[in-house]
Amino acid sequence: METTVLDSVNTQVSVFDQIGKYEHEQVVFCSDAASGLKAIIAIHNTTLGPALGGLRMWPYKSEAAALKDVLRLSRGMTYKASIAGLNLGGGKAVIIGDPRKQKNEHLFRAFGRYVDSLGGRYITAEDVGMELRDMEWIRMETKYVTGIPVSLGGSGDPSPYTGYGVYMGVKASAKMAFGSDSLEGKKVAVQGAGNVSYQLIKNLTKEGAKVYICDIFAEKAERIAKEFGAEIVSPDDIYDLDVDIFSPCALGGVVNDETIDRIKAPVIAGGANNILEDENIHGQQLIDKGVVYAPDYVINAGGLINVANELEGYDHDRASQQVTRIYDTMLDILRYSKEHNLPSIQASNILAKKRIENIGKVKSIYSSKSYFSGRLGELYMRDRA
Repeated sequence: METTVLDSVNTQVSVFDQIGKYEHEQVVFCSDAASGLKAIIAIHNTTLGPALGGLRMWPYKSEAAALKDVLRLSRGMTYKASIAGLNLGGGKAVIIGDPRKQKNEHLFRAFGRYVDSLGGRYITAEDVGMELRDMEWIRMETKYVTGIPVSLGGSGDPSPYTGYGVYMGVKASAKMAFGSDSLEGKKVAVQGAGNVSYQLIKNLTKEGAKVYICDIFAEKAERIAKEFGAEIVSPDDIYDLDVDIFSPCALGGVVNDETIDRIKAPVIAGGANNILEDENIHGQQLIDKGVVYAPDYVINAGGLINVANELEGYDHDRASQQVTRIYDTMLDILRYSKEHNLPSIQASNILAKKRIENIGKVKSIYSSKSYFSGRLGELYMRDRA
């Protein structure tokens, strides 16, 4: 194995400039030629605790694109953990590769070794392109992994919790936009037909919503449409539908200069990460249009909340109750946004940063818990016994 140096990544903008822009603590480039592993681990902030965030496998067009994605995603995880009230920091990892063609045990065990080398600063989990079997391979090399199968003491697939959290966030957004959180009769356009979309659509149709769905893999959309009575549309037409709610649940950056004027929905609330291509420009444009936007890292926090419970001894009921609170959290953010005339993503960032700053101040107060933590603390207390 070898670790690539930062300067080897060919980007037009300095890698350190990009890391500085998002205020990251550490970025690790990982390479294992024998298995084909090309991965980036980004640790954004560990003020609240170790950085926890999923591993994504995707055929990025370039290493620069992968770096940009992992930097944005890891920062989002910091804010997600903070706004959800978790004692965790933010991190993320990406593997450059096609999840349909390039997976193998060697690759994931090599990645697990890199995670383990960080000594718990980063805890990985399942994300786009990953499956439980992949996480099992990673776990063979490190204990710093969550979202593992129930048979191994984990909570299994986190998508039911992510999907339910998105559903709660959609209802809160509807409450803000329409005065009622009832989705009966509401028309909802869901972009993407993955596991989170499946769980979201199950809840939407159960409540009586009319759902439209698209996916770049037609067979996935067809399966969900058949089961829940959704109507299939083409991936490009999804933006132009006359619907009440647009719910992006695939990749990020879908609200951009080309699509923002095409979207007619008065509510945008979906499970994808980094839905806004530029959170400042497009966040303000959505306010100007009168669109209620559910900040992505708030609405899709259900999966993180669920796997975080594995670190404390998993309890299904406790995890479910915490995910349900996404409804109240979302309403608080949207009301703060309206009160201060701020884009909701900025309002959420402010509240997330405020908690990080406040807890950071708490941690500056001397405590024997922090002083006697770790191996040195254990030896000290043993010698005094």
